Amino acid sequence: MPNSPVVPTIRRRRLGVTLKRLRNDAGLTLDEAAGVMGWKAPKLSKIENAVQSIRPAEVTGLLETYGVSDPEVFTALEGLARDAGKKGWWQTYGDVVFLPYADYISLETDAQQIWEWSPLLVPGLLQTAAYARETIAGATTSRTTEEVGALVEVRQARQAILSKPEGALEFWAILHEAALHQRFAIRPNTMRDQLRRLLEVSELPNVTLQVMPLDSASHPGLVGGFSLVHFPGPMPNVVLLENVMGATYVEGGNDTVHFTKAFERIRATALPVQDSLALIARLEEGHRT
Repeated sequence: MPNSPVVPTIRRRRLGVTLKRLRNDAGLTLDEAAGVMGWKAPKLSKIENAVQSIRPAEVTGLLETYGVSDPEVFTALEGLARDAGKKGWWQTYGDVVFLPYADYISLETDAQQIWEWSPLLVPGLLQTAAYARETIAGATTSRTTEEVGALVEVRQARQAILSKPEGALEFWAILHEAALHQRFAIRPNTMRDQLRRLLEVSELPNVTLQVMPLDSASHPGLVGGFSLVHFPGPMPNVVLLENVMGATYVEGGNDTVHFTKAFERIRATALPVQDSLALIARLEEGHRT
């Protein structure tokens, strides 16, 4: 029986893109690859375009057809097929976590490394609950107080990936100094506690922080922030771009390579790590005087 059409998820899209790339690398057409599997070409096309599911055993057959021999590729793609429709903890918050945000949490959960350039805010993975509440409430145009509270809980829960006993996410964040001068009039201690949180989390071996100084040279980050998500194995990187309307994803190696180069230039322009932490410490001390 053919697989039923499914809602494209970020995992299925990543799997489809990777399988298509491997087929092209093998020099096979849709008809040729599908024929080896005993399928019609439209089925394989739907799988590559993330509108039809695929079982892990079928992934194995495709990889063998494409001449793939790396066991890590088999493990990664079979796992992606197995987990494509898997529900995550964030789906408990389905009333407030809409699909684009759920997609990103799924990416974050699968990621090996994330590079984030954040010119306006402290990254969500590093935010205190109070800072998260202020920024979520300030940014929303339609959320209720209860929904804001739920989103704060989600943001805090996401941070567990930084301290997992095994396989903790490697996180490299670059913040603009201007974001560290934010003041919250109603709750003046919010920024002081947030700066302390940055200093605390910087002690984790898998977290690297840098600050872009106010007097920096020009760099590619002047056009806006982004998150570059890296995965193990053969899966291509994914870039997240955020705005007031939600999230936009850039997928595929040819497009994401521009963001890799941009981040490397931003990193080179920012203060070195120790100088960045010293600046954060001075700013935190200023809140105590």
